[in-house]
Amino acid sequence: MKNVPAGNVIWSLPADRRHGRSLVVLLHGYGSGEQAMERLFAALPDTAVGAAVRGPLPVGEGSGWFLLDPLLNSDTSEVLEAALSVLAWIDRVRTEYGFTAVSLVGFSQGMAMAATLLRLRPRDFRAVVGLSGFVAPNELLAVAEPLPVRVPFFWGRDRQDWVINGDALQYTGQWLEENTALTARTYEGMGHALSAAEISDVSVFLSAYLRSDTP
Repeated sequence: MKNVPAGNVIWSLPADRRHGRSLVVLLHGYGSGEQAMERLFAALPDTAVGAAVRGPLPVGEGSGWFLLDPLLNSDTSEVLEAALSVLAWIDRVRTEYGFTAVSLVGFSQGMAMAATLLRLRPRDFRAVVGLSGFVAPNELLAVAEPLPVRVPFFWGRDRQDWVINGDALQYTGQWLEENTALTARTYEGMGHALSAAEISDVSVFLSAYLRSDTP
């Protein structure tokens, strides 16, 4: 299993200000990197610290979490290996900094990663945000579903996003309805990207579920 190197994480706060806060892990898209998620630090409440993590797989000039074909098909074992690596890193930093709770934010393939982490440990996460992404089918994890708890999940996208195909959207919508406390929003003209309006809605969503956390 690949570990997450310390140098592959961008934090929203220095080490001396992280202890005892709520952790929000940000997961980038395919062929991108942790820097792409820094923009979302502005959406975090004051009680939280963000950690944008780089995927382990080289993809062009960027990185990814697991191999993905144009139809968004993937190898289940690769998806699980990447997810378990992130969970091991979360366990390590949660112990190190005494984080009070953990939430997830994923863009594109990062949303598939966030959903997989939730499926593996549904009781471990306060809230999840998925942006312009999808949920990767997983027959092994589906055996234990629906999940025992419905974690608040924000799903934001543009209906005209050409990257996420119709079959993936159908599966994603059905899975989220059956397994999470879903808040779904669409943003016309955004494409496969982030918009200021979406980031504002993510901020409201995270503030609602993390407001009880204290630094």
